[in-house]
Amino acid sequence: MFYHGIDWVYVKKEYPLLSPRRNVSRKCPEQLADRVHLLQQFGVEPVHLLEEGPDFPAERCIRECLAFGDTVFAFKEVSSPLWQLSCHEVGVEVLDLRKCSLIFTRETSANVQVLFPDVPVLYTESP
Repeated sequence: MFYHGIDWVYVKKEYPLLSPRRNVSRKCPEQLADRVHLLQQFGVEPVHLLEEGPDFPAERCIRECLAFGDTVFAFKEVSSPLWQLSCHEVGVEVLDLRKCSLIFTRETSANVQVLFPDVPVLYTESP
């Protein structure tokens, strides 16, 4: 499984497709420097996801994603091309939220269910 953490406020703004190109103007200097590095390395600034594996279980992916946002989207698969950004991190050019298979969130159910009526949602209190 692949996991992406994001604040719900950005889900509402960006739905249904996440692409870093759409929010360049909102990036801080550190994020802009990271963007330039990724553009030089891959030719694109990818959307980051954590990939579950034998030494990187789902619980850890979810916990780490919740450090980046109040909502975590889980995907059974993601579209190609897929870039290996680090040992447990991959990137895609665009992430289609409509293809998620599970959502973990601290957001209210009504907000999530409006956009994702057929996706199972698990509510969490922990950061």
